[in-house]
Amino acid sequence: MQTTIATHVETGSFFDLDREEPALIRLREDDAEQVLPFALMERLVKSGIPYAEHARALRSDSVHVSGAGFDWFAGDLPAQIADEINLADFEIVEHTDGRHAALTQALERLASAHPEGFARVQEFVRGLLWVGLKPGTRTSSLTTSSDPALPYVIVFSEKARHHIPPNTVSEEPSHLFLAENLLHEAVHQSVSFHVLQHRVFADGYSSKTSPKIEIAWRATQGVARNQFWEVDRAFHATCVYNQLLRFRRTELDRDDLTASERASFQAAYDEGMPAVRYLMGQLELMDEHFTAHGRELLADLRRQTDQL
Repeated sequence: MQTTIATHVETGSFFDLDREEPALIRLREDDAEQVLPFALMERLVKSGIPYAEHARALRSDSVHVSGAGFDWFAGDLPAQIADEINLADFEIVEHTDGRHAALTQALERLASAHPEGFARVQEFVRGLLWVGLKPGTRTSSLTTSSDPALPYVIVFSEKARHHIPPNTVSEEPSHLFLAENLLHEAVHQSVSFHVLQHRVFADGYSSKTSPKIEIAWRATQGVARNQFWEVDRAFHATCVYNQLLRFRRTELDRDDLTASERASFQAAYDEGMPAVRYLMGQLELMDEHFTAHGRELLADLRRQTDQL
């Protein structure tokens, strides 16, 4: 699995949770390592809200797979955090043996069948938020989500066991779908880390004023922002598609899928191939919005796309 974006967190960089910074040192000394990502959130958001202190109210269970440990958060998600990352309509679901098994199986599949993908998850994911809609909430549930404001933490719902974005849905749940969706958000996190630390987009570029790329396969979803993507959103998506299409191809080459899993992965693969080629072409038409470094990333992304 090739990658456009660096696959490790640079030692001593902003995202290095082991670096010698007073706020991080204090949390480590307090055995509160599970809230270290929220300390980075304080620096990124600059709202004056002590997110790490609020996050201390969360409990966590550890999920261990192949030498990697993940904090699976439990309890009530503090409103200050939920509001910042657009989770006000959601709550953390109860931890059950079934959910623990699904998570473990998904991560084990990544570790055994997709070692490079698992290495990315291990590097860029520390916290897991399994959420569901609050009772009485009238909005559609998410499948997965991550926010650049909260590094290392990814969000997913029960839909992640049924849905391969954008449009493949299976009635039967599968830990293989959850595995893809965990990788999906790990790639987003790695791209966010890179964009926040390197000059990828040209001076003056803004998501608010970005030209839009029409996304025909989202036309039936009814939400305008899903039908027309900014350049940075399309860049993220192209990076993600390149990794997920390799994941799907590997799964399709295996002989242990159920008929439902195989049909779902095949449908998602067949839909994803023209999508990534289209996005790649559109980004190349808009390369003036990238720095020299960003254009180098685009060239590497083109090589990856041509190899699919």
